[in-house]
Amino acid sequence: MSDRGTLASLREISKAERVLPEAETVEPPSLAPLPEQKVGEAPAADLDPQTASAARYRRRVLLVLSAIALALLLYWASGYVFAYTDDAYVTSDFVNVAPYVSGRIVSVNIVDNQAVAKGTVLAEIDPTPFQLALNEKQAKKTEAEAQLAVDRDVIVATQAQRDDAAAKERLASDNVHRATPITAAGFYSRQGLDTLTAQEQEAKAALADAEAAIAKAQQMLTLHQAAVATISAEIAYLQWQIEQTKLLAPTDGTITNLMLRVGDQAVENAPLIGLVDAHAWRIFANYKESLIRHIQVGHTAWVWLDAYPWHIHRATIQGIARGISRLQGEPKMLPYVEPTTDWIRLERRFPVTLVLQDPDPEVVLHMGSDARTLIIY
Repeated sequence: MSDRGTLASLREISKAERVLPEAETVEPPSLAPLPEQKVGEAPAADLDPQTASAARYRRRVLLVLSAIALALLLYWASGYVFAYTDDAYVTSDFVNVAPYVSGRIVSVNIVDNQAVAKGTVLAEIDPTPFQLALNEKQAKKTEAEAQLAVDRDVIVATQAQRDDAAAKERLASDNVHRATPITAAGFYSRQGLDTLTAQEQEAKAALADAEAAIAKAQQMLTLHQAAVATISAEIAYLQWQIEQTKLLAPTDGTITNLMLRVGDQAVENAPLIGLVDAHAWRIFANYKESLIRHIQVGHTAWVWLDAYPWHIHRATIQGIARGISRLQGEPKMLPYVEPTTDWIRLERRFPVTLVLQDPDPEVVLHMGSDARTLIIY
């Protein structure tokens, strides 16, 4: 063995001798600090597994109940900060286009879901029956106007007869007045005076007949004038009916659920075409009655349209309903809002009308689509 190996062996033996006394030395046990013990809690050594499990269960129940109470408190307090509802939808005015006249449909100039402008001809009703009636009334009016000319001529003739009878009556009266004093003086015969008196009576009767003829002629003229006025009104009504054979769009909008076909029978005042108004879009948001008192007209609201998710639209509160119907299907001019069942008490909801401010022209609104609204007080 070399000197280097011998030296290494001696070093290992020396280390072993120094370690062995330290390992055999017995140190006194160290005093470790005892775990802290809470007031009213039994020592850990005294708790059995069942008691420890019950304690942990009680702590979990208390935590859950505290979390629920905190959530309820936050939910109640949130009603004083903001109002949110997902019971909202988009709506507009739905116009039922109904004809003013009855007849057969001869043309339909639109298709379903077509956007139309105000005044667009939607459909046409056969105008032939109304045109025939108009022609007949116009012929009667021409005949009545001709009769008016005859009546005026008759009045002119009777007035001439009346003037002649009046002149004769004045002459006869003057003759009687002149003959009466001279007859009393004996310068004129009694028979001549009687003849003059008879002529005066005949002239007065002729004048009365002429006056009666004029009155009758004027009465006939009045009747015929009334007939002409009636016929003129009927002609105007028929002309209006002919104009109404063309169904015009009352406003800008979109045709919805078109079922009208050529050959269908149009009935007066019966809806034929449905039109969604393009300028009356608004949002109805049904808010709980406990939140209504915080909402005011003119406040700003924020709208989320389900048709355009992740886009928030600014809106203004236009109005708040002052009444709802509590019975579904009740025939009243009040909206019915189905109560919610989130909690034990069925809380009523009232419609709040919102109008979008500066709507994006690329956003296409659909009547009846869902929305969500948020109002911050």
